[in-house]
Amino acid sequence: MMIDLAGLDTRPAQTWGAMRLVPLVRREPVEDLRLHAKVYGDEVSVVSLPDRTYYIAYVPHAFVASWTGDGTPAAAYGTQLGEPLRHMCVRTRRRMARRVDRNRLRFLPLHLAVEGFLALHFGGPEIAWEEWSRRAIAHGLSPWAEDAYTGAEVRGLDDALKVFEIYPGQCGLLLYTGDTLASAFVVPHPEDYRALHPMLIRDLYGELVHEYALFYPARDFPAVIDETEVSSLSDLRAQAERQEREWAGFHDSVMAAGLLRAPARVEEVYRMGRYTLSRFLPSFERKSENHIGETITDGDGRLAYLKTFRLSEAQSRRGHLLSELAANGWSLPDTAAALRTSVPQLGVRLERAGFGYLLRQDVLDGYRKALSERTRRTRRDGAASPPA
Repeated sequence: MMIDLAGLDTRPAQTWGAMRLVPLVRREPVEDLRLHAKVYGDEVSVVSLPDRTYYIAYVPHAFVASWTGDGTPAAAYGTQLGEPLRHMCVRTRRRMARRVDRNRLRFLPLHLAVEGFLALHFGGPEIAWEEWSRRAIAHGLSPWAEDAYTGAEVRGLDDALKVFEIYPGQCGLLLYTGDTLASAFVVPHPEDYRALHPMLIRDLYGELVHEYALFYPARDFPAVIDETEVSSLSDLRAQAERQEREWAGFHDSVMAAGLLRAPARVEEVYRMGRYTLSRFLPSFERKSENHIGETITDGDGRLAYLKTFRLSEAQSRRGHLLSELAANGWSLPDTAAALRTSVPQLGVRLERAGFGYLLRQDVLDGYRKALSERTRRTRRDGAASPPA
């Protein structure tokens, strides 16, 4: 599956401090699928999963998708009569995605993707290799916790959402902090976006987004118009349109390139008539953008809904290590060979990534000792060598 933004046009970005919001406008709104938010509150929620495990997290709101089976326009449930959003003080949620009735599905935005990331090779070693602890064999990666920030903790986002203009036909945006893509959000219909735009302050964002908002201001991309080509208002309009096309092309080919790469893993979560709700994981390439997220697409692959979460470097390293271990049968020698490193170095990398508890303590101590002795030998040999 490719993340295809076909049918969505990029409009000029708006900046506020470190925030850059790039509007996405649909040429033709999706009429037979609508989304609305169901607000829960700020308390910690416990989500019951189908495998009888529990997911504990901040769940500020859910999305309810309404669709029609015959292609006729759908109304956003709860808003077709002009009813305001209600606050629901419910602490226990049943499943990530749950059918409400025949043509309505309630799901937890971004938590589908986050839960998929946390469940990545969660079972741990498939073979009882001698290096792994009893806990790793019996319980795998339990518990595995990751950090995230609410939009209210991202400096400048609140003000940016208040002052930024919503374009006619806007159905989404790409959010950058310090000119680094932080999150993408796309909905089926402009009316859905107008209703859900304020909810971005309650969403989850990664550690990298929070840090970049503090320390890295957005750059200016000034429009340069050739004065020699302007002799009338129509010439000026043509120059402005050329600048818009150039900006859109630069954005789609350069700034958003990391998001548009094909995800490494895609899992279908639910089918809704001609639409499919899916979540995806990246390839966890080192020193590269890695986004997790979820989509709703129609039978032709047209994107109706998109929500993404940018992983930090540390989260990407953890995903990369787990993927390599699983690909090599959780054998440390085989994984070390694939990563072109030594087994002791791999063991210490696992510890630094937060997975040291999976290894037997005596094995981990042996890895540290081997690396320490190797460092001493290197220093001794270097000191014994005559100067050049």
